[in-house]
Amino acid sequence: MFDRIMLLSMFLLTASTGIALYRVMKGPTVHDRILALDSIGYIVIGIVAVHSIMLDSRAYLETILLIGILAFLSTVALSKYMEGGIVIGTKSDD
Repeated sequence: MFDRIMLLSMFLLTASTGIALYRVMKGPTVHDRILALDSIGYIVIGIVAVHSIMLDSRAYLETILLIGILAFLSTVALSKYMEGGIVIGTKSDD
């Protein structure tokens, strides 16, 4: 029974990744596309976590942490770029 629930959750996470990829390609605005990319990052975290539970292993916990940090930083960088066109540094008045 537990294996079936884990497989169902993997299927649903994979389906939600497909939906988010559709939003990345057809999103009405750039901001929707950025949020869809962020969602894909966190869905991948869910997939890795379910896979780790299925294997009864703690080996993937560092991978989950790394994906989470990268997803957060990429969202912040993309949002900052959309806000002012520059990610690191300040605008010069030249």
